[in-house]
Amino acid sequence: MTRHHYAVVAALAAGLALAAPAFAQQPAEQRRVDSLAAEVRALKARLDSVRAQLAHRPVAAEPAADTSLAALRAAAAAAAGTDTTKMKADTAQRTWFIGRERNQAQLNPEISATGDVRAYGTTTGVQRDNFDAREFEVGFQSALDPYSNTKIFVSLENGSVSVEEGYAYWTGLPGHIRFDIGKFRQQFGELNRWHLHAVPETEYPLALRTYLGGDGLAGTGISLYRAFGGLGTHELTAQVTRSESDAELFGGGARPTYLVHLLNFWQLSPSTYMQIGGTGLYGTNPNSALRTKVGGLEFRLTWRPPQRALYRNWTIRGELYALQKDSASVSGQTHVGWYVGSTYKLDERWIVGVRYDYVEDPVSSLITRQVIPTLTLWESEWVELRAQYMWSKLAGASATHQFALQAVWAIGPHKHETY
Repeated sequence: MTRHHYAVVAALAAGLALAAPAFAQQPAEQRRVDSLAAEVRALKARLDSVRAQLAHRPVAAEPAADTSLAALRAAAAAAAGTDTTKMKADTAQRTWFIGRERNQAQLNPEISATGDVRAYGTTTGVQRDNFDAREFEVGFQSALDPYSNTKIFVSLENGSVSVEEGYAYWTGLPGHIRFDIGKFRQQFGELNRWHLHAVPETEYPLALRTYLGGDGLAGTGISLYRAFGGLGTHELTAQVTRSESDAELFGGGARPTYLVHLLNFWQLSPSTYMQIGGTGLYGTNPNSALRTKVGGLEFRLTWRPPQRALYRNWTIRGELYALQKDSASVSGQTHVGWYVGSTYKLDERWIVGVRYDYVEDPVSSLITRQVIPTLTLWESEWVELRAQYMWSKLAGASATHQFALQAVWAIGPHKHETY
C-alpha cells in the first residue's frame, strides 16, 4: 500500500469518527416514524399478495333463479300476504284477521238464480192453466267470518215474493255440533229438505204434500246437527221451530213444534251405499186441545260405479208417513201415505224414472194412487229438461191423465244439484 492509499483511509476514518456522534444524536421521534413507515410498507406488501391470490381464484357461479310454477305461486302468495305456511306460524302465537278490502269480489256473496217453468196438458176436460211459471229463485250464500256462514233463498212465485230459506249456521262447535238459526226447510225424511227444482219429478211426492203442506215442511227456529260413527255413519238432527204448516198440521196455534231425525248410512261396496232413517214431529194447539204427531221412515239404495258415475247410476228410494191428530182426550185416526220411486241414468245426459204414490186423505180417508214415469235430459250443469206423464186415481172417481214438460235453468253457484 502506497503512502497515497494510507492517506485516503485515514481521511475516511476521520470522517466516520466525526459522523458517529451526529447519528447518535438523532431525535427519538424520527426513529419511531421510520419504524412505523417500515411496518406500513410490510402491511402493504402483504395486502398486495392477498389481492394477487384472490385475482387468480375461480369465481363460483350464482344459482339460477327458480322459475317453476310452484315457486312463482309461493312468491305471489308471499307478496299477497296469503302464504299459509307463514300464516300458520303466525297463528301459533295469535289469531290474525286479514282484510283485503280492495278486492271487491271477496266482499260480495255468491249470487245465483234459478228458473222453473212448466207446460201442462190433460186428456179430459177443458184445457186451462196450461203454462205455469212455477218459481224463480234467487240465492245468496257467503261466509260471514271464520266461524259462521249464511244462506238466503228468495222465491218469486205466482206474483208474490217470499223468503224460502234464510239462516245462519256455525260449524266446529264443541262436540262437533252444527247450529242453525233462522228459517229453513226441515229435515223430515228424504226429499223435504230438497228445493222443488231439484226433486226427481215436477212435484214433491203426494204423501209429503198431503201431510206436511203443499210446499213441504219449513219453519223458523233453531236446529242442532251431529254426525257420529260406529257400525256405519249416523246423523242426528233436532229442531225446534214455528212451522209454516201450522194451520194445516197444528190448527194455527203458532206454538213451537219439535222434530227429531235420525239417519243411518252404510257403504256396502265401493259402488253401492244404503241409508235408512226415521223422523218424529210433534206440535200442539192448547186453544183447541189439539195434539199432532207425524212419523216417517225413509229408505234409499244407490248404485254408482266410481269409474262410470257420469254415465251409469241407479237409485231407489221410498218414504212412509203416518199422521195422527188427537183432540182433548179423543185419539184421532192414524192416516198412512207412502211412495216408492226409482231413477236410472242411461248415459251422461238421459235419465229415466218412475214413482208410485199411495195416500189416505186425512179428512175423508179416501185413497189416491198415482203412477208417474219421467224422462229427463240433463243438458248441462245449467239446464235440465223433463217430460212427465201422471196417471192419478182417486177412490170412487175416474182416473185422470196429465202430461207435463218442465224446464229448469240456473246461473251462479247454486245449480239444480242432487243433494
